[in-house]
Amino acid sequence: MTDRLMLLDTASLYFRAFYGVPDTIRRADGTPVNAVRGLLDMIARLTTDYGATHLVACWDDDWRPQWRVDLIPSYKSHRVAEEVAGAPDVEVVPDALEAQIPMIRRVLELAGIAVVGAADHEADDVIGTYASHAELPVDVVTGDRDLFQIVDDARQVRVVYTARGMRNLEVLTDADVVGRYRVLPVQYADYATLRGDTSDGLPGVAGIGEKTAASLLGEYGTLDALLAAAADAGSGLSTAVRSKLAAAADYLTVAPTVVKIVRDLELPTLEEAGARLHPVSGGSRAELERLATEWNLGGSVGRLLEAFDLRR
Repeated sequence: MTDRLMLLDTASLYFRAFYGVPDTIRRADGTPVNAVRGLLDMIARLTTDYGATHLVACWDDDWRPQWRVDLIPSYKSHRVAEEVAGAPDVEVVPDALEAQIPMIRRVLELAGIAVVGAADHEADDVIGTYASHAELPVDVVTGDRDLFQIVDDARQVRVVYTARGMRNLEVLTDADVVGRYRVLPVQYADYATLRGDTSDGLPGVAGIGEKTAASLLGEYGTLDALLAAAADAGSGLSTAVRSKLAAAADYLTVAPTVVKIVRDLELPTLEEAGARLHPVSGGSRAELERLATEWNLGGSVGRLLEAFDLRR
């Protein structure tokens, strides 16, 4: 089997599992286990279907880093349940899902799956760093289009996009991003900056939507080049676009830093993290099988163990 790295946007997947599997599935004490079951089934299927030999469950050690908020205060502000001084804010998470996150961490640990996060950074930044430096092909599994910016055919980095559900997975390459948005993956962060993204609290440039953003980047290549043209009275940029960019000058000064995924974090190597997949054995396997019964995880644990047994 050719080595291939899979990077999971873990929160994206367990949220999808929570909403995709009935929360009537519970363990004996009444705690829902739908997200745990769903995530394990996702991992078993994904690693098998895409031939992963290495796997990292990338974690949000800080889902809303303060340095991003300092630049754009509205960043993910609609998802804040409680602000916490000197620590990550509390995200709005359904109680029934919140109760399952420790269980998710436990089963990932027992399965020998590497879980990697980074202080003051999101899982996207962990993914961006590993994907940008990996010496093997990479599949990034996410429902978040922000990660389209790291698609790179030359480095064999693809996105396995889950937004339409696990039965309708889409594998995105350079051509797919261009087909969707008329911009290259390397232009996607600039495109998102101009267009904005209400799901992340990014206002964008008023009056510049998807089509205009793509057209401008098609002509000028980068946001920096577009802003240089706006500052050049002799350029062919229209007065209307100049006015819109000028009105958004403060936003455009800081937004690229917020939107662009960090690619240079100091992270454990794949070997240090224990990313290579292998059969689960000994006490860990016995404990997983015990929890499968105690936590009412059904066949999900068995399917995961079977998928990993193929890595002998």
